[in-house]
Amino acid sequence: MPDALEKFLIGELTTSVHPDVVAFADALASACPQTPLGVLFYGSVLRTEDFEGILDFYIVTEDAGGFTGGLVSRTGNLLLPPNVRYAEFKTGQRTLRAKIAVLSRQQFEERTTLGTLDTTLWARFCQPVRLIWVRDEKAADTLLDLIARCVTTASCWAALLGAPRMTAIEYWQSLFARTYASELRVEKKGRGQSLISGQESRFAAMLPLGWARAHLRYSATGNALEPVLSSGDRKRAARRWKLVSQTGKSRNVVRLIKAAFTFENGASYLAWKIQRHTGLDLNLSEAEQKHPLLFLPVLLWRMQRLRKHAQS
Repeated sequence: MPDALEKFLIGELTTSVHPDVVAFADALASACPQTPLGVLFYGSVLRTEDFEGILDFYIVTEDAGGFTGGLVSRTGNLLLPPNVRYAEFKTGQRTLRAKIAVLSRQQFEERTTLGTLDTTLWARFCQPVRLIWVRDEKAADTLLDLIARCVTTASCWAALLGAPRMTAIEYWQSLFARTYASELRVEKKGRGQSLISGQESRFAAMLPLGWARAHLRYSATGNALEPVLSSGDRKRAARRWKLVSQTGKSRNVVRLIKAAFTFENGASYLAWKIQRHTGLDLNLSEAEQKHPLLFLPVLLWRMQRLRKHAQS
């Protein structure tokens, strides 16, 4: 029987999304070397339904046999997941664009516990998410458990790192401020608060459910919550988070370096971003799309020429 948190998440995971997004996920799942467990949809486009932006998908595979790409790409996904690629999907008069991350069930599980130094997964999947493609009922149960683990870990860190007594929203705001600070991110200060905006009731309801799943007792006075934690618990958590924070930025730098060699269709993604923000069309050749690192000096030179021409 699902617990209270899982019941809460089932309703969220199964909330319908635009049929074009579902069709995109169907196409991605069909193209995998092995049938994946499921496709998760999250991020800014889910929140805003601005389909001119970039959709964020996570494909969860049964094991490493479901990874795409060549030897370098697959090895990179084993050593430092997830690999990310860019894809476009045309449906009717609309073209959808997405960043797609791929990792295995075991990799997901390992990165959703209190012991992990990597905040990437649990900090994202405690946010709203939809399961828009799933292999079967067993796979759905597996993915539900993984998402519940993310919420539980995030909820526990919110309690351990927050003040002894706060509102639920203040706990989440404090947590997201810390997770963003521990990563190499380009978002403006206060980005964590914008993640909660418009979703206050959702996050307020979810925090005590996460604590209950972790068997963390708390008291409530009005809107204020007070988790039952000892000073030793908080000191140990502070030491652990210091290590999380110290390793987070360097881990992200290594991921960026890895992405230079494993980000499939990265040149097309870069060209689209440049065109959207500057109006400049790089007109990539087939060779440039396949070998973006080799042609990077040429692409930068071409972009500068186009910019000067546009300003003249």
